[in-house]
Amino acid sequence: RLEEFLKKEVDLELSTVPDFEERVIDVSEVEQLMNSINAIPAPCAPVINPQAPNAATGTSLRVCWGLFSDDTVECYQLCYQPVSNERHSDGQAEHTLKVKETYCTITDLLPNTQYEFWVSALNASGISPPSERAVYVTAPSPPTIKNKKIRSCENAALVCWESRDINPVDSYTVEL
Repeated sequence: RLEEFLKKEVDLELSTVPDFEERVIDVSEVEQLMNSINAIPAPCAPVINPQAPNAATGTSLRVCWGLFSDDTVECYQLCYQPVSNERHSDGQAEHTLKVKETYCTITDLLPNTQYEFWVSALNASGISPPSERAVYVTAPSPPTIKNKKIRSCENAALVCWESRDINPVDSYTVEL
């Protein structure tokens, strides 16, 4: 029976012709509604944290900040410059970094130097106002021991050193 069936010619044409109407659907209202739902506002200003203990070396600083709102943020723009006591601080170089996290370690800084930091948040809608400015300071460079002035006896030693820092150092720790 299979052999007979395979010998038969089979007509695979559809007996009915589908009749489709041309319809134009206006989706402009839906599109406008979807765009309004997907629109996110520009973020609020971040809050920069004060300098944390042990967040500095002689040439680097770790700066942290946060948000008080549930804003959508794609990245942050961290700006900094050295603090200058001069009235004409326009000559101070302002640096800007793009950062994904809410912290950043800045390197290649000068020892025992104050730096002013501020941060803004960015998303597809725009940039936030800048945070308040915070002043961080790098650690002092190690002092230079004056080898020719070292004196010692059985119960005492005299060690002299000098600081290579421009700004005054609060204190020194001597370890034996």
